[in-house]
Amino acid sequence: MSSCCGSSRGLAVIASADAAAGFSRGGSPSGVIRVRGGRTFVGTDTPEIAQDGEGPKRAITLADFGLEAETVTVERFASFVEATGYVSEAEQFGWTSVFFGDSAHLSAASAVGSRLPWWHRVDGAHWRHPEGPGSNIDDRLDHPVTQVSWTDAKAFAAWVGGRLPTEAEWEHAARGGAQDRRFPWGEAEPDDEAIHANIWQGQFPHRNTLADGHERTAPARSFEPNSLGFYNMAGNVWEWTADAFKVRSLSKQARLRNAQALEHSEKVLKGGSFLCHISYCYRYRIAARMALSPDSAASNAGFRVAYDL
Repeated sequence: MSSCCGSSRGLAVIASADAAAGFSRGGSPSGVIRVRGGRTFVGTDTPEIAQDGEGPKRAITLADFGLEAETVTVERFASFVEATGYVSEAEQFGWTSVFFGDSAHLSAASAVGSRLPWWHRVDGAHWRHPEGPGSNIDDRLDHPVTQVSWTDAKAFAAWVGGRLPTEAEWEHAARGGAQDRRFPWGEAEPDDEAIHANIWQGQFPHRNTLADGHERTAPARSFEPNSLGFYNMAGNVWEWTADAFKVRSLSKQARLRNAQALEHSEKVLKGGSFLCHISYCYRYRIAARMALSPDSAASNAGFRVAYDL
């Protein structure tokens, strides 16, 4: 239930009601780009991390859809909370996962699991205090909101009249259409000289050189957008999608992984985050993916909103 990129809570359900059901539309879309659909594809025939279900490439047909140019910011999510009184799942649980290098506020932290010594359970961490008590959002209102679960993201999307994108829509928008690209900017591998996104530089997880200028998240409109105008579809924060996680393979390993994903209702996240690095978590590629249970939240996960047209 865990990967180098995040730690899944495990679907410890605390409320039976659909979080999106209680909110009528009250917010407004922001920076929506119309994406032309048609014949396209999802996945890749040259997976780097086969066990994640990156392949095979599958042909699909998409309707035109709208997608916001940037991830939902802290400021917009705060407006949602103020208008609706929404309480995030991390606040209800009283804790969530924080990367150990994020702050010095880890005195109350304990390791989530021995496989992931860099992820910690931090009491009091949630979207207002992403690294736990003592951290705040005052200087990152234009950054992606983090520590939001799939359920939280779905509730916000409903409030602005939208929804979460499917994995296929997300990939299509990230590639700039039906063209086959490894990254939103093309094929060039980022490094400390050619900086295209907010990812880890240095030696993960012990030393980050901060060559891209960011220790944690960057503003939602950082770096150059892709050919369609979408910002940060690689790195910065993982983005929740609407889809359930599944590995399309007949192998025994895939069957076991799919059973686990079904048991915990895991959802697909795309795009990688500021913690990704080619030497360990090579998941800032368009085809890369991660799964977490829908009640999970982390200091490197956010979302953007899609719309039916």
